[in-house]
Amino acid sequence: MSGMIISGKTGDWEIVCGLEIHCQIISKSKIFSGASTQYGADVNENVSFVDAGMPGMLPTLNEECVRQAVKTGLGLNAKINKYSEFSRKNYFYADLPQGYQITQFEHPLVGEGFVKIDLEDGSSKDIRIERIHIEQDAGKSIHDISPTKTFIDLNRAGVGLMEIVTKPDFRSPEEAGAFLRKLRSIVRYLGTCDGNMEEGSMRCDASISVRPVGSSELRPRAEVKNVNSIRFAMQAIENEAKRQVEAYDNGETIAQQTRQFDQTTGKTKFLRLKEFSDDYRYFPEPDLPPLVFDDEYINNIKSDMVELPDAKRERFVKELGLTPYDAAVLCETRETAEWFERAAKGHDAKKVANWMMGDFFAMLNEKKISLEESPITPENLGRLVDLVTTNVINGKTAKDVFALMAQSGESPDKIVEEKGLKQVTDSGAIEKVIDDVIAANPNNAAAYRAGKTALMGWFVGQVMKQSQGKANPAMVNQLLAKKLG
Repeated sequence: MSGMIISGKTGDWEIVCGLEIHCQIISKSKIFSGASTQYGADVNENVSFVDAGMPGMLPTLNEECVRQAVKTGLGLNAKINKYSEFSRKNYFYADLPQGYQITQFEHPLVGEGFVKIDLEDGSSKDIRIERIHIEQDAGKSIHDISPTKTFIDLNRAGVGLMEIVTKPDFRSPEEAGAFLRKLRSIVRYLGTCDGNMEEGSMRCDASISVRPVGSSELRPRAEVKNVNSIRFAMQAIENEAKRQVEAYDNGETIAQQTRQFDQTTGKTKFLRLKEFSDDYRYFPEPDLPPLVFDDEYINNIKSDMVELPDAKRERFVKELGLTPYDAAVLCETRETAEWFERAAKGHDAKKVANWMMGDFFAMLNEKKISLEESPITPENLGRLVDLVTTNVINGKTAKDVFALMAQSGESPDKIVEEKGLKQVTDSGAIEKVIDDVIAANPNNAAAYRAGKTALMGWFVGQVMKQSQGKANPAMVNQLLAKKLG
């Protein structure tokens, strides 16, 4: 069971949690203006008159943002609504120049769907998606430049957002963490959001309540806003749930409220009482017509979809013989999965996976480089596996060749040829080395024949040493057993 039980003075409690994830849509310009979405630009550089809320400026819908949201909906097994419309959500804050946010309310672009998550105990669970709507992001308030003033950067204002809303299906921080990792993997595969929580392009709000185990009621909830890492989201859910249990144990009531996660204390703190939809005075956006499209539009986007991580992982297990664990690791990002497929093409996929999961990832970590910066190409890693499989070199020599490939980026064939590392498979040459070793160590040979069979490993080591590691280990073992026996 993946659910988390919290024991209190009044009994056992369970977590009831839903998530709202804001994903910045990958597109070159903002959702309602032509301003650039480039991250890292100078403060207030990417701001159009529309973004700044200048009078008389009209929004123009960016079709790429719509396509990206539809693609995401399809990736989350969700219903695409062929009719949707925009609304104005009214609230007043310094980083929202218009005094309202253009969003979707009653008629969102994407309806119900689900995401399958895999948990550490080997079980899986479907998390239901309630809706995905598209909207414009607000700007950024900066409070740490001056002790008396707040500074505003509008570069982010008007960037397209997908708000992905789940049902209250999470019963533990681990389930929420698994969902966020899976969602991030899916949107990265699709190329609809880069999933970078540290840069704020993927942010999470968690609505958390608790109830007695066995109850079906939904109690008042606290919404923890703008959590910017999966680890912090998990901590926020656990600590907020424990806070609520403690409050109920003390006879207190829980108010519907908005809270903030404090990274230094690991706890949530009160911000304000939770707003309700009436507080925002939603009404239809008068400057944008309803969004209407047909099945052909949806099918064109569907035909452009890439293979998603679950399907790819299943294929790696069934067709390439990988273990479920190896397939899960290699499919975590689209780049890693594609790199592996290039390396495995025409070679032993399981052995390629072993090299990637072992020496290759270790090399990337040691050099502190990304997959794209690897000096070893996928084709060369596949070729190295072939050289071992066809007995051109043995496993020990392959490790040395790999290290040289990591230094120079050269092909394994060239390194083996230039360094003279080809494996000796000539039985006559190996027998001569074995005869020399036995003749030089008569006492050990006699001891082996007298029953001290553990000496076989010592003899193999001596023969490999004399052959400079080039002798075929299987042949060495076979011929030694024959000679000593």
